[in-house]
Amino acid sequence: MGTEPAGAEAEWPADLDVQRLLEEGWRPTPFREFVVKIHSRCNLACDYCYMYEMADQGWRRQPRLMSAATIDAVAERIAEHARSNGLERIELILHGGEPLLAGAASLRHAVTAVRSAVEPEVTVVAGVQTNGVLLDTDFLDLFRELDVRVSVSLDGDAQSHDRNRRRPGGQGSHDLVASGLRRLLQPRYRHLFAGLLSTIDLRNDPVATYEALLEFDPPGVDFLLPHGTWEAPPPGLPSNGAPYGEWLVTLFDRWYGAPVRETRIRLFNEIIRMLFGRPSRTEAVGLSPVAVAVVETDGSIEQVDSLKSAYDGAARTSLHVSRDTFDQTLMLPAIAARQIGRRALSAQCSECSVSGICGAGLYPHRYRAGTGFANPSIFCNDLFRIIDHIAGRVRADVGRLRESRTETRDEDRHRTSQDLDRQGSGDQK
Repeated sequence: MGTEPAGAEAEWPADLDVQRLLEEGWRPTPFREFVVKIHSRCNLACDYCYMYEMADQGWRRQPRLMSAATIDAVAERIAEHARSNGLERIELILHGGEPLLAGAASLRHAVTAVRSAVEPEVTVVAGVQTNGVLLDTDFLDLFRELDVRVSVSLDGDAQSHDRNRRRPGGQGSHDLVASGLRRLLQPRYRHLFAGLLSTIDLRNDPVATYEALLEFDPPGVDFLLPHGTWEAPPPGLPSNGAPYGEWLVTLFDRWYGAPVRETRIRLFNEIIRMLFGRPSRTEAVGLSPVAVAVVETDGSIEQVDSLKSAYDGAARTSLHVSRDTFDQTLMLPAIAARQIGRRALSAQCSECSVSGICGAGLYPHRYRAGTGFANPSIFCNDLFRIIDHIAGRVRADVGRLRESRTETRDEDRHRTSQDLDRQGSGDQK
């Protein structure tokens, strides 16, 4: 399980001088995504879960359900932040635990409270991340009424999914999730489907996993590396080699080589965007500022919740919605560290040829006792492998496209020259 390391208060970025950053011209990026932990418990017992199975066991101290008063306080703080920073669009993500355990009334209150609190010109894009087990028509009718987008966790076919995503009694959950997804895919709800989240397990075949997910025609899939750190590496990761990178390479070739684009895969789309000079829109790769705040069921303001995989208290702050603002949260060293781009990279990462695209990977995966988060990702070799592979495929295609266009232009010039020659001959006659 683990507890907070004895020297964690001295590990990077605890000593990051935010005032000096401000004096040097850095300015924080306002939070645009608010993850609200509406319920702190879950109805599954997934063995890779960072909330319940890894270092931070703080969920045990949290109230099960976020109270109506806390929801109202969260809504006012979000509205305050939007006003002070001139935001026109924010994202509200209802999360857990399993958010559907909160019940329809609490979910409705959370969405309507935030939308009522913000200024009329602010768009609140609401979403829910669920394991899908409780996804029935009552919830779907609510989400259709409130225009709440639904993301569902699914790890592949029944065998692949049920390896890790089991019910408390040990039974698999795939059949229940699939039933929920089929309800979501009904015509009156289909527009609410935001996509699937799928955690990679090296025992699962990448192509078979992908094609099993395609059966639900998702608009997008977010393939997630399992959480791990230098202190507690993820399953099957050797000291050298890149098994997760090879898994992703096989998946990429299947996805990229399809005659038609079947769905978006977030990791691949973002890497390709960055290869063409665009900023990343995900914290998993790239150097874009992370603009996500998390609020626990008791109203505590936290960093991104995946940090719970690093050590006990890694995501914690001393702030609370009852007394503190989100603008204050932006001034914390741990928050600023996620927004300063290359200045947050370790020396090893700074010297790497793909650092601008990799960005040292997901922040929690960098943790090592003693140096904190000033390290490469535990998935360093894997990220290099997949980024290098994608870059090679894309550059080859761009090269062929340019060559084809050059040949076409040359052919057009040749035809034009011939036409002029024929026209000139005709004029002489």
